[in-house]
Amino acid sequence: MPGNAGHEVTLLVRQDCPACDTAAADIDEVCSELGVPWSASDVDSDPELRAEYGDRVPVILVDGVEHGFWKVEPGRLRAALTR
Repeated sequence: MPGNAGHEVTLLVRQDCPACDTAAADIDEVCSELGVPWSASDVDSDPELRAEYGDRVPVILVDGVEHGFWKVEPGRLRAALTR
């Protein structure tokens, strides 16, 4: 789909986090629809990530920039990925 080239979504999560599971499902739905790659990264596996984001997981990064945390807003994410 035009406009999505180069976008990438990263979801920062931790183990045993129900909100992270919900966010992953929401991100998967939007990214699959738009053909945008996404990945998840465990904040507890990286001391810098844990220090920066550990109290706010899940955190959504779009192109390496914080887009949101705690909950995915599908419409807002879709808009960011189609710019």
